[in-house]
Amino acid sequence: MTTAGDIMHRGAQWIPARETLDRAAQLMRELNVGALPISDENERLCGILTDRDIVVGCVAMGHDPSKITAGEMARGTPRWIDAGADVGDVLREMQDHQIRRLPVIENKRLVGMISEADLAQHVNEGQIASWAESVYARSGPAHH
Repeated sequence: MTTAGDIMHRGAQWIPARETLDRAAQLMRELNVGALPISDENERLCGILTDRDIVVGCVAMGHDPSKITAGEMARGTPRWIDAGADVGDVLREMQDHQIRRLPVIENKRLVGMISEADLAQHVNEGQIASWAESVYARSGPAHH
């Protein structure tokens, strides 16, 4: 059985909810990632911040990214998956919630992230095609 822990990329890094969006953007550049999990003061997942959130939700609205925090941008219930979960569960979770990145948690700690690229390397073409169709096909709010 292939698990979430097998396909994730390690080294995912939190951004504290109190951190500003300009710092979040710098961290994304340093890590070469398009999304960061947001942690509350107890190091629990409270959301995911994407580069698109910063551009669309802050900059394009005329707000100053040095004055808005990651926590202020965190919306909805963050999705995550246990490191021991089967890759089929990963696919289902991402499809059901129309998300493109999924944090992986082990013993209540962030251990990695699963992205489209990680999925593509570990599932067959039919699975990735149906996943992409369900994540991208529907219109609606901005997806992560």
